[in-house]
Amino acid sequence: MYELLNGVRIIDLTTTYLGPYATQFLGDMGADVIKIEPPGGEAGRNPRPGHSPEMGAGFLNANRNKRSLALDLGKPQGRELALRLAKTADVCVHNMRPQAVAKLGLDYAQVRAANPRIVYCFAPGFDQDGPLAAQPAYDDIIQALSGLSDLNRDSSGAPRFLPSIIADKVVGVHLAFAMAAGLVHRLKTGEGCEIQVPMFETMVSFLLVEHLSGYTFRPPLGELGYERMLAANRRPYRTRDGYMAIMPYTTRQWTRFLECIGRADLMKEDWVNDPVQRSANVDRLYQLIADAAPTRSNAEWEVVLKEADIPSGPVNSFADLLHHPQLTAAGMFEAVEHPTEGALTALRSPFKVHGTPRTPDRPAPRVNGGAKDLLAEAGLGQNEIEKLIADKVIG
Repeated sequence: MYELLNGVRIIDLTTTYLGPYATQFLGDMGADVIKIEPPGGEAGRNPRPGHSPEMGAGFLNANRNKRSLALDLGKPQGRELALRLAKTADVCVHNMRPQAVAKLGLDYAQVRAANPRIVYCFAPGFDQDGPLAAQPAYDDIIQALSGLSDLNRDSSGAPRFLPSIIADKVVGVHLAFAMAAGLVHRLKTGEGCEIQVPMFETMVSFLLVEHLSGYTFRPPLGELGYERMLAANRRPYRTRDGYMAIMPYTTRQWTRFLECIGRADLMKEDWVNDPVQRSANVDRLYQLIADAAPTRSNAEWEVVLKEADIPSGPVNSFADLLHHPQLTAAGMFEAVEHPTEGALTALRSPFKVHGTPRTPDRPAPRVNGGAKDLLAEAGLGQNEIEKLIADKVIG
């Protein structure tokens, strides 16, 4: 954990992966993230494996540097306590449908009434000005609707989901950026704001940066889809003993690659030297890589391509990553001791900050982990806390 956001408090009403992934970024930078979840804990705690029912591996990897408060928001006392905490906060964030959060009495208007300077961010499935505004959405639904599953068709032509919660994580990064931008806005103006980060529209924007392609122009200058990304021969290439990504990109890199494979005869061809013509003939060029790749082993290619300064890399499995020399040197995997879950391998934050020390991360909390200290900080006395527990307002 770094101290860049020390003093910033976030009321985190998010669940599963999208929202917790987003708020973990700010927690990693020192924000005080208060995870408000239902009694018994949020649904993202459950997916296995894990030692205990409430502490699955996915939850541990998306909820470090947070404190938990299990609160029944369906009860008036629960809502009042959430608003009381919001008065002390800088950001309030959720990934519920707006209709659901309004029923809880925690929509922007109501939270803003408690704290006019609040930065209020939310990630619904769909932009609230569209006909799908009230529809539920999860990662698979957004992969399908956004065109990602169509883009990822298998060899038979059937659409496929990426085996990653890619929509949740991409939208989560956008949500983290929205919170940070809202905080800067408040710092500059003294005023809060509401920022919407809808899943569907965010993923469409993410995918069409390159794939809008010819339809960027009116009238269109070509088809949808970035030609280089869709080239039939763009793939990891089969070598003598494995697979590699090999990617000459600039004219100089292609010239060097052709020298490496004994095709210097092509170096003066316009479709190789001219970037515009090369783009139009990219699949032809990728075929040259595919034809040459089996002539050497991965290790031999790494030597040749490194000497030629051509971007390349072997295809790694997840198991390979655990012992990858680059990740080992960067300290990406850390051995930590969780207070209840025991010895764990933790993925550290990918950020490295110079100018401020890194302090130990706060481990992902059990349900209500840190709640008593949090409530005391909010000014609740012991009798008041005990009554809330007795009334089952606090889980």
